[in-house]
This record gives sequence, C-alpha cells and structure tokens, in this order.
Amino acid sequence: MSKLEGKVAIITGGANGMGETHARLFVSEGAKVVITDIDSEKGEALAKELGNHAMFIKHDVSSETDWQQVVKKAEEAFGPISILVNNAGVSTSLSVEYSSLDDYQQVVNINQISVFLGMKYTVASMKKAEKGSIINISSINGLSGGAIGYSDTKFAVRGMTRAAARELAKYHIRVNSVHPGVINTPMVKNNEHYDRIQQMVQTLPLGRMAEPEEISQLVLFLASDDSSYSTGSEFIADGGLLA
Repeated sequence: MSKLEGKVAIITGGANGMGETHARLFVSEGAKVVITDIDSEKGEALAKELGNHAMFIKHDVSSETDWQQVVKKAEEAFGPISILVNNAGVSTSLSVEYSSLDDYQQVVNINQISVFLGMKYTVASMKKAEKGSIINISSINGLSGGAIGYSDTKFAVRGMTRAAARELAKYHIRVNSVHPGVINTPMVKNNEHYDRIQQMVQTLPLGRMAEPEEISQLVLFLASDDSSYSTGSEFIADGGLLA
C-alpha cells in the first residue's frame, strides 16, 4: 500500500524547487495534493501533469484571507486535510544596519507569519480527519545562525513547531520541522553568491549539495504514519555541515 493513500496534503511553494518534488512524490504515494504558489503558470502546469489527484491554487502565504480560501477549496475538492507542508519561503539576506523595516517585514511575513497562518487555518480541517501531520520547512540557519531576516525567521519556525506540537498533540496532530542544508534548487542556483556556495559545499563531509528529492523523502517520512511517534522534533539534512 502507498504511504499516503487516502491522505490530503497542502504544499505551499509547490510549483518549484523542493515544493515541486514534494508534490510529485506525494502524488506517487497516493495522496491528493493541493499545490499553492504565486507562480500560477508553473503551478497550473504541474497540477495538470500530475492528474486528478492534484490541484493548484494561487496563494499569497502571508495573506490570512488567502489561507482561509485555500483550506476551503482544498476541502471542497478532496475532503479534510491531513498533511500540511509549510514549504514556501525566501532566502533574502538582509543587513541589520542598512535594511529597511519594510524589507525586514517582508521576509518575516513570508518565512514566519505564513507558517503560523498555515497551522492556524488547517487545524480545524485536521480535527475532522481525526489526525494530521504538519511539516514546517526551516533551515540549518534556524539552528546555527546566518543573515538577519532569514536566520531569525527560520529560528522562529523551530519555536512555533515545538509550541504547536505541544498544543495540538491532544488532537493527534503531529508537528515537526525540517532543516535542509544546501539544496540544488533554483533558489540556490540563482543566488548572487552561488560561486561562494559551491566552494563551501566542497568542504562538507559529504562533499556535495543535496538534490531536492532527498529532502522530499524526509518530508514523506514525516507526512506518513511511519513517523507516528515523532512530534515537536527537528530533522536535519545538511550533508554533515553541523557535525
């Protein structure tokens, strides 16, 4: 039997990068998947390719109204939600000294507020399903530090994950965070410091970037009943960087 048979998942930032590989794997494992993103063209094309078990909804993850609509449409199409992957995010590196409040708030809205809103508005649906799994995508920079804006929001995801795991356990809803290292995604490839990233990767114990599919396998584990006793935990996939 497929690992996600009968489950309904929402994956934010699902049109590209890791979100896309999560969506492909989830559908292959039997889930019905709601892909959300601001990139309508890629999101709609992906949902069409994946067939009747996938649908796309354009979604500003920092919008409370958008979240309410996503959950409503997902339930209407597929039924109660049992999996949420808070995958959407930006890797903007800001300066404490020179960044504006607006610049900082934009990163907070996308990387942090979106995770809160996603958990808030899927809980009622998961209670209907009588159990659920929430996977919040953080970063190794949520464990070890990094640029202002990115690192602090990824630290916040850790805290929200632990707090939500304690609160929601009584509803049989598990909440865990995933902390990827350097992943071979368009976000990394298009980074202005890509040459520096490649040099850093060569110093890792495993000596390479991860492919998105490798992170998707970890997300699949957390979404499935294979991880039924894991909640409030941090799962690291960084090629040995923090070691």
